[in-house]
Amino acid sequence: MPDGRSRVRIDTSKPHSARFWNYFVGGKDNYEVDREIGDQIKTIFPGLVDVAVTSRRFLGRAVRYLAVEQGVRQFLDVGTGLPTADNTHEVAQRVAPDARIVYVDNDPIVLAHAHALLTSTPEGRTAYLDADLYDPEAVLTAAAGTLDLSRPVGLMILNTLGHVADYEQARALVRQLMAGLPAGSHLVISDSTATSEGMIAASEAYNASGAVPYHVRPVAEIAGFFEGLELVEPGVVRVPEWRPDPADAGAGDAGAVDAYCGVGRKPGT
Repeated sequence: MPDGRSRVRIDTSKPHSARFWNYFVGGKDNYEVDREIGDQIKTIFPGLVDVAVTSRRFLGRAVRYLAVEQGVRQFLDVGTGLPTADNTHEVAQRVAPDARIVYVDNDPIVLAHAHALLTSTPEGRTAYLDADLYDPEAVLTAAAGTLDLSRPVGLMILNTLGHVADYEQARALVRQLMAGLPAGSHLVISDSTATSEGMIAASEAYNASGAVPYHVRPVAEIAGFFEGLELVEPGVVRVPEWRPDPADAGAGDAGAVDAYCGVGRKPGT
C-alpha cells in the first residue's frame, strides 16, 4: 500500500502523465481526471491509443532482442512509469532468468506502486530507484548498487524524453547516461513525434490540461539522440516497424503511428 508520504504527494486534481498513459494501455491505476483528459484526447486524435499500445509492444521486442541476440543481462529503465503487463524485468527474465533490472523514476505515483515492480526470479534481481533523469550521475551511482557497470547495460528511455522541454538538454542527459556505461551497452528510445496534425493537437490539449507538459518532436530530433552510437537495423522508424513480430499484430501495428523508436549500440571492444 502507498505510505503516508506518497499519499500526501499525489495530486489527483490534475492529469498525470503516468496515470494518463496507464489508462491508454488498459491499466487500472488512474483517476477520473486522467480518464477525462484521455477521453477528450481520443476525440481529438484517436491514434494516440495506438501510440501507447504499439510503444509497449516495442519495449518487449527491444528487450528480447538485447537479451537473446546480444546477450545483455542488465537493464536500466529510466522513467519507467506505472507497471502494467510485460514490464522490462518480466520480459527480460522470461528469456534470461539471471537478468538484473533497475527501474528509475522520481514520480510519487510510481513510487506508490513500486512494490509491484520489486519482483524477480531467484537467479536475477530487480530494484527501484527514486531518482531523477536530470541528475544522471546520481542515477548511475545508485544503479551501480545493483548493476555491474563494467558490463553492457540496456538503457531504456521510453516515452520520457518529451518531458524535457529543451532538446539540447535532453540530448545532453542521454549522452551523460551513456557515458557512464561501457562499450557494448545499448540505448533504447521511443517517443511520440510531431508527424501529424492530430498528434500535435493532442499534445497541445494535453499540455493545456495542467499536467506536466510533454513535447512531441520531429523525427530528426529522435534520431539525434543516437549520435555516436551504432544504430541497429532498421534504424529510427515508427514503433510498429522496428523488427515487427507477427505476435504483436493488432490495432495500430499497420498504420502511420506517430511515435518513432530506435536502438543504438555503444561502439568499442
